[in-house]
Amino acid sequence: MTDDRPVPESIPAHGILASFAGLVRNRRSIRRYREQPVDPSLLLELLELATWAPSAHNRQPWRFCVATTVEGREALAAGMGEQWRRDLTADGADPDFIERRVAISHTRLTGAPVLVIPCVTMEEMDHYPDRVRSQAEWQMAVQSVALASQTLLLAAHAAGLASCWMCAPLFVPDLVRTVLALPEDWEPQAILTLGYAAEVKSRERAPVASRLLWR
Repeated sequence: MTDDRPVPESIPAHGILASFAGLVRNRRSIRRYREQPVDPSLLLELLELATWAPSAHNRQPWRFCVATTVEGREALAAGMGEQWRRDLTADGADPDFIERRVAISHTRLTGAPVLVIPCVTMEEMDHYPDRVRSQAEWQMAVQSVALASQTLLLAAHAAGLASCWMCAPLFVPDLVRTVLALPEDWEPQAILTLGYAAEVKSRERAPVASRLLWR
């Protein structure tokens, strides 16, 4: 039996929710930044806010590496770019296409004044002898890191900063760990670029009714 209650395409927000709705709906993934640096004290405040996200068993399995130096960002961009070049070449991609994609990626990583690399660690999570529960525990830890990262993105937007979530480290976790000298148990999950926007983006979302099932 289905619930046929109508759902408006755009749900209005009222009162205190309106402020939060504006924050959520106006956040965009920004890929071009001004050269203006981000105050380290502001960065620390944003990261502290991120740690108030929910986490599995309250174990807080998130770890953050913050790259703000030109050398650190360049090393990461160069290493990841070279690996992507090898992968695309092995895929048989057109050489011109490969170089364009690698150049775009390099610019995005080096053009942002701050790179935050959220990582997951299983150090304090529960451990099980079977695969099913072990996989579930790992998934809960990853979800916890994602929740903290989303909190960080919203906090950055509230502070007047722009950001973008990049999933590339999932393809080269060992490279990222090596370049950034991360602890062995830190598993890189993403790169969050942060800075002051040098572009304006506008993007729509599908109506919630098209992604909703009532039971």
